[in-house]
Amino acid sequence: METAVGGNGVNISMYFKKRLIAVLLLFCMTGAVIYGSTLEIKGEDDETGFSLFTSKKDTLYFWYSDETLTDYLNSAAVAFGEGRNVRVIPQLTSESEYLEAINEASLHSDHIPDVYLLSNDSLGKAYMAGLASEVRDPGGVLNAGNFPEAAVSAVTYKNMQAAWPLYYETSVLIYNETYLKEWARQQVEKESLEDTEPEEDTQEGAEEAAEEGNDEGSQEDTRTEEEKLQEYMLQAIPLTVDNIINIADTFDVPEGVEAVMKWDVSDIFYNYWIVGNHMIVGGDPGDDETNINIYNDETKECLEVYKALNQFFYIESETVTYESVVQDFIDGKLVFTIATTDIVKHLEEAKADGSFAYDYGIALVPDINERLDSRSVSVTTGVVVNGYSVQKDLANEFASFLVNEYTDTLYERTGKVSSNLSANTDNGPLSVFMIEYAYSIPLPKMIETSNFWIHLEILFSKVWNGEDVETLLNGLSEQIKTQAGGIADQS
Repeated sequence: METAVGGNGVNISMYFKKRLIAVLLLFCMTGAVIYGSTLEIKGEDDETGFSLFTSKKDTLYFWYSDETLTDYLNSAAVAFGEGRNVRVIPQLTSESEYLEAINEASLHSDHIPDVYLLSNDSLGKAYMAGLASEVRDPGGVLNAGNFPEAAVSAVTYKNMQAAWPLYYETSVLIYNETYLKEWARQQVEKESLEDTEPEEDTQEGAEEAAEEGNDEGSQEDTRTEEEKLQEYMLQAIPLTVDNIINIADTFDVPEGVEAVMKWDVSDIFYNYWIVGNHMIVGGDPGDDETNINIYNDETKECLEVYKALNQFFYIESETVTYESVVQDFIDGKLVFTIATTDIVKHLEEAKADGSFAYDYGIALVPDINERLDSRSVSVTTGVVVNGYSVQKDLANEFASFLVNEYTDTLYERTGKVSSNLSANTDNGPLSVFMIEYAYSIPLPKMIETSNFWIHLEILFSKVWNGEDVETLLNGLSEQIKTQAGGIADQS
């Protein structure tokens, strides 16, 4: 059979074969383009758009429940993603049954929450459900140089670091510095009056003065009025509850002051400092069922002091709220109060708009007396890596980034105070909060005692209103140790 040849000598059969191959190649290339584009379009969360012939980025799903964090977390996700060439997708989730929703998504969703935020008191429940995994920290970020002991204890469960500490809340003593300066001035005036009162000139007094000779006690007081004022100002910042009572007894308060001290006695978060150093529920990590000591002499004495405070600072526990106390302080009606970190922004904003016309200061919560120390409670929100995640290394890397590298704007953008020691060092008020936090007792995380705080709040309310400390404390002790497995209080 002859092969057809064109007029110019071209093999026609070979020509059509080449055309057919070219068409097939074109179809293949078109299909590849369409398929590749489809892959990229499906990744609709990729903020950088799509390009042909590129592989899909690794993706982390990050859950949280506090809307005030949204802008900050979106910014952190972009910063981390650009630096590591991954995608982090923050997802705001309802606070109601939050952990249950994480569990449901982990078991049944295609988009498992790889990492999420959780308060430290829920860590035990999360770990028991398989929703928290041990921290992978090859860079050694979680150490005493970066975080205070309270932060590390808060994210520790059964001797294992189960989260990364991001931010915290605790309470301190707030005082009106303008009023304390006035109290100090009054004390200087009283001292001056006492010095000018004529002393009885007797032979016995003359002999005593002669015997004293050059003793320090007989020397003339050469302190200036300013030096005396400074000394009284140091005394004005109370180290113990007794110091506050002394100021209440000796202060001729300015007009408009309704109480020397007032705080939200209805909320255990602002009361716990009274017993925090002596009432033990699970130890500092709050996860040891064998370390429960609620009913003891020190705690009883602390509660008796609390009960007696109602005689000096009568506060209606049924009507007082934290918000009303903060407003009273801003209005100049109080000298002292107990407040959380949000008070700093409230006061600075009030000073800026002129509604707070005073100077203020922040101090550690006072001890009960010279023998009994106080200790605030704290709650730490941690970054948890889901036990169901298949990207634990990447999730831990993102958690480490959040708590150690991206803390500079956390407070300014959210009002949350970073648990990292290097954050907010130029903010005097927040530095005091950090000192208090470092010594605080974290909320316990034992599942068996999850209702402890509700019952303790009820106990404080009854004590404040005059009921018997011994009976109430013994009852609470028996209930909690029964819930924890019948473990007796440790002496």
